[in-house]
Amino acid sequence: MSEANAAPLAAGAAASVTITKPAVRIIRTRPGGDRQNPTTEYSALLHTVRNLGLLRRATWFYWMIFGILLAALGGIVTGFVLLGDSWFQLLMAAALGIVLTQFAFLAHEASHRTVFESGKANDRAGRILANAFVGISYSWWMTKHSRHHSNPNVVGKDPDIDNDFIVFQPEEAAKVNRVHAFVTRRQGWLFFPMLTLEGLNLHMHGLRTVMGKGKVDKRGLEISMIVTRLAAYLAVLFLFLPLGMAFAFLGVQLAVFGVYMGASFAPNHKGMPILPHDSKVDFLRRQVLTSRNIRGGWGMLTFMGGLNYQIEHHLFPNMPRPHLRKAQELVKEYCQAHSISYTETGLFQSYGIVVEYLNRVGLSARDPFDCPMTQRFRTH
Repeated sequence: MSEANAAPLAAGAAASVTITKPAVRIIRTRPGGDRQNPTTEYSALLHTVRNLGLLRRATWFYWMIFGILLAALGGIVTGFVLLGDSWFQLLMAAALGIVLTQFAFLAHEASHRTVFESGKANDRAGRILANAFVGISYSWWMTKHSRHHSNPNVVGKDPDIDNDFIVFQPEEAAKVNRVHAFVTRRQGWLFFPMLTLEGLNLHMHGLRTVMGKGKVDKRGLEISMIVTRLAAYLAVLFLFLPLGMAFAFLGVQLAVFGVYMGASFAPNHKGMPILPHDSKVDFLRRQVLTSRNIRGGWGMLTFMGGLNYQIEHHLFPNMPRPHLRKAQELVKEYCQAHSISYTETGLFQSYGIVVEYLNRVGLSARDPFDCPMTQRFRTH
């Protein structure tokens, strides 16, 4: 169902929510109608999912994916050595960006305890994959991502919609300075080109976190992993490739990594309803109404690392990737029975929604070329 369609919550909930682009409007209503407790609603769904064994760990699956990725990484290293001083190295750089993103997907799933039964084993795997393979801080990711899962698209609580170079809320777009406004008004069209810098941005966030003053779990270990990985990677590039080619390799790898990461995470919530800071919406509806699924089979599941089942992932964060498709059947049927809007689109359709939404938000930014005196007399 498209976000453009109104989607009220099930009648009788403590607060009914009407979806409009781009926000959710909370309307207080008197209790009545269906008196089923929202907590009980989610518990019933969770009970069904658990009884079907969909929350059981699929460790075999993750070992298989890890083995495939190690083989792919070995192939890239072999290609790097054989190509030597050749601009075809940029193909190896692009391939490396793809493989590192797939390692990031595994780290993300380990952080959700989907890989091993033991929480410590999951943390250990996630930390190694994030820091030593991908080069971003596991602790930074865990803190940020946990806040997002608790309150997706909730103003002031979800860090993924906080102000950055991209602005996700019209009220915040209206506050940007005139220099930033020039970009903000066109941010939808610029979104994917700017993702070429997202890889660098993620690495910098990680370094600032582990080197900063805030609390970092296993700070020493994370610093040693990230610094060793970064130093070894740069040493190989600049010792074995000419200077210009080394910089080009690094640039292509980071650009592909950034675009792939952004293209996998952006379709999930951008352009979906935004909830006010003090909204009172039950867990099930908060997760479903603010998330978007992407259609596709096993190919899409592999391409997006399971993020194409974003609704099910948010409802059951510790569900292994291979079980999400079965869970979707249950969740869609459940949402239909309880009149809860369930959003699913094609991948490129979702990108169009994201671009259109960001451009619409950007229009709230003042035009840097407008004359202040003209603005005073303009009729709105």
